[in-house]
Amino acid sequence: MGAKETKIFVLDTSVILYDHEAILNFDEHDVAIPITVLEELDNFKKGSDSKNYSAREFIRFLDSVSRENLIQDWIPLEGEGKGSFKVILNNKTRTDAETIFGGIKEDHRILNAALSLQESQKDKKVILVTKDIALRLKAKSLNLHAEDYETGRIPDLDLLYSGKEYVEHLPSEVIDELYKAGTTAPVNIPLEKWIENQYLVLKNGKKSALGFFNKSLGLVERIEKTSVYGIIPKNAEQVFAIHALLNPNVKLVTLQGVAGTGKTLLALASALEQRSNFRQIYISRPVVPLGNKDIGYLPGDIKSKLNPYMEPLWDNLKFIKSQFKESDKELKRINEMVESEKIEITPLTYIRGRSLSHVFFIVDEAQNLTPHEVKTIITRAGEGTKIVFTGDIHQIDTPYLDAESNGLSYLIDRLKNNRLFAHVTLEKGERSELANLANELL
Repeated sequence: MGAKETKIFVLDTSVILYDHEAILNFDEHDVAIPITVLEELDNFKKGSDSKNYSAREFIRFLDSVSRENLIQDWIPLEGEGKGSFKVILNNKTRTDAETIFGGIKEDHRILNAALSLQESQKDKKVILVTKDIALRLKAKSLNLHAEDYETGRIPDLDLLYSGKEYVEHLPSEVIDELYKAGTTAPVNIPLEKWIENQYLVLKNGKKSALGFFNKSLGLVERIEKTSVYGIIPKNAEQVFAIHALLNPNVKLVTLQGVAGTGKTLLALASALEQRSNFRQIYISRPVVPLGNKDIGYLPGDIKSKLNPYMEPLWDNLKFIKSQFKESDKELKRINEMVESEKIEITPLTYIRGRSLSHVFFIVDEAQNLTPHEVKTIITRAGEGTKIVFTGDIHQIDTPYLDAESNGLSYLIDRLKNNRLFAHVTLEKGERSELANLANELL
């Protein structure tokens, strides 16, 4: 067998902002960073958003590993079996992307940097790695190999874990026993094919039951419909979601589904139902500026700029409050919790640096987070904290994420079959007939 081909991967700015540790994920192959990428990262280093953090961390990393070396020379990366890296300066190339595509753009300078390597390193395969689809297409038009950054990408979206399974044609006595005993191990069903905390719809003709697979006990437990703080589940998926949200043994829950399926509403109502078990309830979401513009263009102070992004979360709280009369103690309790900041709705950026002990933490629109951002949030969980991620993996508002490479998909794929984790995909919209029509036909 011949020697394995050594490659040089040229990283675009989008890859660094997606994962600031990307340079370490190419095994024995070499990695090159165009000087233009450093210039772009310099523009991103100020601010409190995750991309600003990634820019700062990568710049610090380059500084730490190149203090005794010239960054335009190949510098070995630390770690067994790792390759080397260098920064590519602006070099002239026979094929000039700026001339071909017209105009002086950072993307064209990055293309030229990769092309210069391809011309000078003929014994190695040069590959441009970028999350920018348009840049990949431009590279390929110049006979330059280009790929997406695969770390954090799930292998097959069609096989993404849904959290539930339908089991039909069960013997009638199995379902009867499930109702009688409350907990049973159904006969003639291969339990080993089910995974930890999986939800089940058990059927035999007109008889049916909703179940939950407790892997540690090797049993299927029957689930009953449970309302939470005035919110009554309208379908089996919502029953499953509430069960996961109320289960004290499950510390991490993901709810995935289209708009109107009740993800955030159920999470918030379940948090209120368990308010005495937690010191605080945080509801948060990443701020994704409209039209890819910075929020600075919006009028007012920082609070006024961020309010429009948080309004959908307040709408869910208002809906829960509308279930009660003015004289009801539940309504008064919610108002008191908001006033005392026991319930706090805030941008995800403002959560950084806070203690996450004994907190019920809901992260909405999690499909707009990178896998690294999701990991960062979870690793900050302290004792007694429960984290819920909600979102729609097909409704992504950031330019360098897609249904297969966002943090929510990655989390669902990687954590399935873990005893601390439960997931439910909600498919049936309950917002209105009009909303369902839009989801199905538009």
